[in-house]
Amino acid sequence: MGVCTSRPAPGVALVTVDFPPVNALPVKGWYALADAVRTAGRDPEVRCVVLTAEGRGFNAGVDIKELQRDPGHTALIGANSGCAEAFAAVYTCEVPVVAAVAGHCLGGGVGLVGNADAIVAADDAVFGLPELDRGALGAATHLARLVPQHLMRTLYYTARTVTAAELRAHGSVWEVVPRAGLLDAALALAGEIAAKDGGLLRLAKAALNGIDPVDVRRSYRFEQGFTFEANLSGAADRVRASFGKENSP
Repeated sequence: MGVCTSRPAPGVALVTVDFPPVNALPVKGWYALADAVRTAGRDPEVRCVVLTAEGRGFNAGVDIKELQRDPGHTALIGANSGCAEAFAAVYTCEVPVVAAVAGHCLGGGVGLVGNADAIVAADDAVFGLPELDRGALGAATHLARLVPQHLMRTLYYTARTVTAAELRAHGSVWEVVPRAGLLDAALALAGEIAAKDGGLLRLAKAALNGIDPVDVRRSYRFEQGFTFEANLSGAADRVRASFGKENSP
């Protein structure tokens, strides 16, 4: 359980997340993920990073139960900061990052893939921000990189999800494959990228980040201010109190 890094092919680092049962990351998990991505990107032998996960789904966001166990705001502040670090690590990674997504990609998962350079998805992958149903706000910055503005708003307000096929139709998912072939497809794309000159890839990543119309790091931190306000007002606690009880008898 945790975050591990391997080298499945020349020039490619594979960062794998594994926090059973659904990959809802605790505070330490977000920081571990950030450290792993940054370390991989700084390695001069690495020219592409693939980010994936074990288990039922890619990412279920923040560990809400960890927040529920904290009577104060320490866990919330940690989760806010940890998510910001992990998302920024993907975005500022010195080499391109390919996200290999299967199953659910929710909340913080959208933050990760929205900052990735390319997305390869299994045909069972679904993407969404259930934040309003979880007493939180945030990651609209990243969902807006995956779908048009009005669709982003509707998905955000309703907490509904979209499929990998729908995202491919919008041009944000590179390829949709059967789940059994996901890692092979992601590694094939990463291998194609890693075949380029490493120095040029690093310059290209910096150049593309530099022409982005939105500063995703500042924009996301702005959103998080409203998450904290929701907690101070008591609105978040009211919503979060029902988490995990939806399917109770």
